[in-house]
Amino acid sequence: MTAILHDIGNAPRERAIIIAVVRKGADPDVVSEHLDELELLLDTAGADVALRMYQERDRPDGATCIGKGKLEELRGLIDDENVQMVVFDDELSPVQVRNLEKELNVKILDRTGVILDIFASHAKSLESRTQVELAQLEYLMPRLTRMWTHLSKQYGGVGTKGPGETQIETDRRMFRTRIQRLKEKLAQINVQRSVQRKGRENITRCALVGYTNAGKSSLMRALTNADVLVEDRLFATLDTTVRALDLPSGKRVLLSDTVGFIRKLPPQLVASFRTTLAEAIESDIIIHVVDAAAGHSADHIMVVNETLKNIGITHHPTILVFNKIDCITDPYTLMDLQASYPDAVFTSALTGFNLDALTDAVQRVADTLSVTRTVCIPYSDAAYIAKLYRDSEVLSRTDDENGTTLQVKLTPEMLATFNQRYSQYLCDPVICTTQPTP
Repeated sequence: MTAILHDIGNAPRERAIIIAVVRKGADPDVVSEHLDELELLLDTAGADVALRMYQERDRPDGATCIGKGKLEELRGLIDDENVQMVVFDDELSPVQVRNLEKELNVKILDRTGVILDIFASHAKSLESRTQVELAQLEYLMPRLTRMWTHLSKQYGGVGTKGPGETQIETDRRMFRTRIQRLKEKLAQINVQRSVQRKGRENITRCALVGYTNAGKSSLMRALTNADVLVEDRLFATLDTTVRALDLPSGKRVLLSDTVGFIRKLPPQLVASFRTTLAEAIESDIIIHVVDAAAGHSADHIMVVNETLKNIGITHHPTILVFNKIDCITDPYTLMDLQASYPDAVFTSALTGFNLDALTDAVQRVADTLSVTRTVCIPYSDAAYIAKLYRDSEVLSRTDDENGTTLQVKLTPEMLATFNQRYSQYLCDPVICTTQPTP
């Protein structure tokens, strides 16, 4: 699928004006922070921001989003600043885009279009490319009218009789066909992913989630020595990576790195990336990573929590981690965060500071997800001992004339299989209640 902006590596950077339309009385600091983020998105996509502006309105104009006066002001600024596009912080309707392009005679984009373009540039695997293409097609489908105005009329005359399809109807049909094929491909990928996850269901799974560029991949590399992409840019990670993490007790858990979230995340992307986000949905523990040095961290936390809620993650045990504390220059900022979030862990993936505290926190939560059972295995069934060492965490072992007594820790998912296989060997922690078979 062709990206909406120019290819970053092959074209000169475009110049843009960014604009937000907000309700009257909106907090200027919040508006500025939103425009800062949009400017960073454009920088990641390969464009420079020449000017930024916002307009307060009771509601966006249905035809052009902004008022006539602001439209005239924009027209003059476009000529003065030599810009090639105007980017709005909120999603525009197809009608608004068409009218704005007609009035301003430059490319019109919204935040959703920019995010989709970044995803298209960063997608590397077959899965992520399929997900991004599906999201782009669903975004572009209702906008075909403005893209094909030069082909939208029917021609008559000899040799042109037929079903009467206009070009736009033909393309819509092609889009629908392609969208259906992509959904089928993602369904097949989801089945493959499910089979892979089924093989790991007896192991505690932790998912790193958080706002984009919070340092999730850096944290994963620091904890597991994983060879994952670490870059200081938005949406560097689109594909889920899973690595093993050894806890202080010796227990091994699986740690997965997921795509970052952002405010006003396009619903097409959330829907398309459900296959990737399944690692988080089916995890046992959520590790919510926050950029401690970024402003408005409370807003970032709220955005992530809302996104998690939208994909069905509501009751998972969660560890809140403030990363990048090495980037905090004001000590009072750190003190305020520690006072506001006393249960959080404060780390630096770059320097390795306090990573032990994070693994200890994962250990504590993992322990609450486990149940302890004691079994007495007769020597005649010693093969079960090796299975227990492989499938569970052995806390203690005692060998006597009756056999081997093991105290093991199990995840809730393992409990049903354990009870079925070892019910005849169950005993209390001290006295064996079921005598081994002679």
